[in-house]
Amino acid sequence: MEVTDIGNKEEGKIWHRKPTPGKGVLVTVVRTAQQAKTVRFLHVAFNTTGDSFLAGDYHGSIYVFDISRNRFRLVQKTGQACTSLAFSLRRTTEFLVALADYTIKCFDKDTKQLVSWMRGHEGAVSSISVHSSGRYTITTSSDTAQLWDLDTFQRKRKLNIRQSVGIQKVFFLPLSNTILSCFSDDSIFAWESDTLLCKYQLPVPDCGPKISYKAFAVTCDGKSLVAGGRSNLLHLWCLDSKQLVRVIQMPTQVRTVRQLEFLPDSFDGGASQTLGVLSQDGVMRFINIHTCKLHFHIGSHGDAITAVSVSPNGRHVVAIMDNGSINVYSVQSLTQELNKVTQLSKQLVTGADQDLLNLKVKVRSDVVQRAAKSSGRQTQVLKPPPWSAEDKENELPAGLNKKRLVALLKAFGEYPAKYRMFVWRSLLCLPENHAAYSSLTDKGLHSAYMTLHDKYPIKSHKLQRGLQRVLSALAHWAAIFGEVEYLPLVAFPFVKLFQNNPMLCFEVVATVIVNWCQHWFEYFPNPPLNILNMAENVLAHHDKELLQHLVDCGITSQLYAWPLLETLFSEVLTRDEWLRLFDNIFSNHPSFLIMACVAYITCCREPLLLCSQKLDFEYFFHHRNNLDVGAMIKEAYRLMSSTPADIHPRTLLSDFTPLTTGQYPVFNHFPEFIVEYQSREREKIRLQELEYLRERQEVSALHADFVRRQAEEKAYYTQQELLQNAEEQRRNILAQEEEKLTQQRAKLAAMKRELKVKELQLLDATRRRFLKHQQELRASQIQRLDQEISRKMDLRERETAAAVQDLEVRQMEMEAQRRRLEQHLLKEQERLGRDVEEEVEMRMRKAEKEEESYTELLHSAETNLQVTQALEESLAEACQLGLESDWQREVAERLQQVDTEQERKRERLAELHRQTLAEEDRLADTLRDVAGRKLNCLLSGPMTMISVSFVSGFQRQMKVTSPDSTRGLPFGPTATSAVYFGTNGAGPAIKPTTSTTPRHTGTNMVCLNSSSPSESTSTNFSLDRGRAQLDSSERELLKEIRQLRQKLAARAREGSSASSQSVHTLSSVSQ
Repeated sequence: MEVTDIGNKEEGKIWHRKPTPGKGVLVTVVRTAQQAKTVRFLHVAFNTTGDSFLAGDYHGSIYVFDISRNRFRLVQKTGQACTSLAFSLRRTTEFLVALADYTIKCFDKDTKQLVSWMRGHEGAVSSISVHSSGRYTITTSSDTAQLWDLDTFQRKRKLNIRQSVGIQKVFFLPLSNTILSCFSDDSIFAWESDTLLCKYQLPVPDCGPKISYKAFAVTCDGKSLVAGGRSNLLHLWCLDSKQLVRVIQMPTQVRTVRQLEFLPDSFDGGASQTLGVLSQDGVMRFINIHTCKLHFHIGSHGDAITAVSVSPNGRHVVAIMDNGSINVYSVQSLTQELNKVTQLSKQLVTGADQDLLNLKVKVRSDVVQRAAKSSGRQTQVLKPPPWSAEDKENELPAGLNKKRLVALLKAFGEYPAKYRMFVWRSLLCLPENHAAYSSLTDKGLHSAYMTLHDKYPIKSHKLQRGLQRVLSALAHWAAIFGEVEYLPLVAFPFVKLFQNNPMLCFEVVATVIVNWCQHWFEYFPNPPLNILNMAENVLAHHDKELLQHLVDCGITSQLYAWPLLETLFSEVLTRDEWLRLFDNIFSNHPSFLIMACVAYITCCREPLLLCSQKLDFEYFFHHRNNLDVGAMIKEAYRLMSSTPADIHPRTLLSDFTPLTTGQYPVFNHFPEFIVEYQSREREKIRLQELEYLRERQEVSALHADFVRRQAEEKAYYTQQELLQNAEEQRRNILAQEEEKLTQQRAKLAAMKRELKVKELQLLDATRRRFLKHQQELRASQIQRLDQEISRKMDLRERETAAAVQDLEVRQMEMEAQRRRLEQHLLKEQERLGRDVEEEVEMRMRKAEKEEESYTELLHSAETNLQVTQALEESLAEACQLGLESDWQREVAERLQQVDTEQERKRERLAELHRQTLAEEDRLADTLRDVAGRKLNCLLSGPMTMISVSFVSGFQRQMKVTSPDSTRGLPFGPTATSAVYFGTNGAGPAIKPTTSTTPRHTGTNMVCLNSSSPSESTSTNFSLDRGRAQLDSSERELLKEIRQLRQKLAARAREGSSASSQSVHTLSSVSQ
């Protein structure tokens, strides 16, 4: 027994060595924390497949143990002890945990995340029951039971009870919508889960001691309920009839039942018969509830069990021990003792109540049947009813009847797929000799099947190993099965069906060989000619034409009957057809197999009559054909009933004989001397091959050792010879090298002297060459600078000429614009003068007309107004004066308007003049920037060449500049003679600069003159001459600027005089 300590590991292997077959305990899992303290496991729960289970410890750690993959993993740390676990939800990765704080949490074992948190209980949750659909769950505590919806994790219903009556357990029945509730007063009610209406109440015996139910168990099909409590009695109810059918009395060592668990079986259809009873002594006893046999038990007084969980597939039992560890049991290993149990006594106790309700079966350990004493009750021995010989023949294990099975088979043509394996086990009466089978498998693989995969390659490794295991067990059982070549063909379909249970597969194959393969091995190693003759006789009796056709084509029974028999029809039928056929074969006499072979041939009569070649017949009987299996089976039954007794195979074949219980029968229906001879020959050949391989390996090793030693010796001598030659050569080389070294030292001294002299000469030549190179380099630099300066000066001259031309064009445009404005002004003045003259003439004519009319009036009234003449004359004069004053005032207003218009035009002209000046300023700035960049470029070269090029370039600029080029440009009185030329988008311009510009220029000139003291005197002389030329050009430029300013002033005066003359003309005209 291997003990695995998981400690603080989060994942790992459950066992490190594969468990030994035959041992009940596969592994013991413990967990030790710090300071070697053991952490107790509290609860375990299997998943729906039975391959893995959950385990929760006292510290709140939840582990998942995967038995199939041999891995465990920590999936959650809750921080508090769990009181119940459930691992059968609809979402297979989720599980429920009831904690000590009365809450239920749902976690995901893959993501380790909390899915939901359910609250509502006021006491510790003792059990969690999940519906078969996985959608609902019931949690039970001592005071209440609550129904939860696992899709929304909301509480749907709550069961409230009186305080005087406690709840023992509430759970779902498997495969139904019924809820069973068990209370502390031993009442059991069934409820409908959808409507929560009470369906029925189970009857409880009134007489006898009160059991106080604590433990309950239901079969997988939900048809039987077992309850136990503070007694050694177990009550068994049939939930279909709602009646108590049996009371089972456990041994006297059992005083209290703590837990009940049914052990599922793959072939019982959910009607579990094995019940595990955990009692107060820590021992769990597994009994058969029908036969009252004690199968086996786990645990002991020294190693007590506190809780148990059984896997749904019935392969493993996980028990939590009293020391807090987990024991994992293999049910297959535990059931090996089934064949050694004794038949336990059965007693019927009858009392005043109904016999059915008082049926008590006492589980005893002795073999003697005796009456059980009980006060006030009569006890009698249970006598079985008398059976006839026919009934005994037809009676099968597990309560089945062969006659009824055959009737069912003839009615439906096959057995139900769900119960087929169970029916086959019953028909074949398999003994399930675990110990005997283990003794065969412990011998390992047979030598005849070591290379089975080479001859029969199978894609599935599991199936390959299963076939190899079964064939090896058969070969160990009987020596002939290691020599029969077609045995893999016979066993393969059964291995494929029972690949999860190799023991049953072995027993099925052995039963088939013993019964349906009778007399097959009498002519070994040849095919069974006697069996083939039986098939040929039956075929000759029922279809002579077909047999004659086969004979005419040279086809014997070894070609048309033996391929079907040696493969048991697995090559020519599909899986469903093969199962249907063997349902009938196992239900009939062994001769039915031969009749089925003849029926297959007769049903394929038409295509066989069309075949004439041997290859066609071989292909036909080794491949699937279009055949109605139902018709073939009917034909086989017809042949069984209509074949005469003299040729019927039944007369030559024995009836069905099952395998013996405990040990398998001896199989010796074969020529032993041939098999032994072949075995001996095979073993002899194998030993010879092994001896040959061993000798060959030894010879190879010796040859390799000899070759290695020879090579080492040859290499040694060769190496020694090479070492001697090398030593002699090195000595000669050393002598020669010493002599050469002496000569070289003398040569080296002479060479050093010569090299020293040459070095001095080379240094001198190098110095002279360097000086010459420096002179040439400076000359080339000066020449290159001269060329660059010339190129730049030419470029500057071209740019200056273009700028002057652009400036002249600009001045001409400005002059034309000024003239247009003056002309427009004169025209406007002339128009205003004409308007004033016309107005004056019109007023004068009006005055003349008024005067004439007035004179006429005076003359007409002269006679009458002699007295007032003086007054009228004075009045006329006053009127004349008023008219003249009005006219003068109007003329003055007109003149004022003309002046205002003239002033506005002057302002417009001044604005145009300012804009022109701004454009010129921008042009001058651009020219100054260009000149500054060029000056910086020139400053990067030798100072002497820059100063010369600057002076010569400036002189050229002064020569190009003419007095007319600056005509019309105003200059301020503080302007200096710094002039810059350049081109840009605004055209050429000349911009006056401040007095700081000459200072910068002078500074630059000073820097140029003081550039290097190593310059020649000729360079200094040229600089002084350039400065004088610069001064003269500056004076000429100032003179030209003064002339331009005078011209502009004269033009301004001419413009003002012209405007004043126009005003005087208007005024004279107005007068």
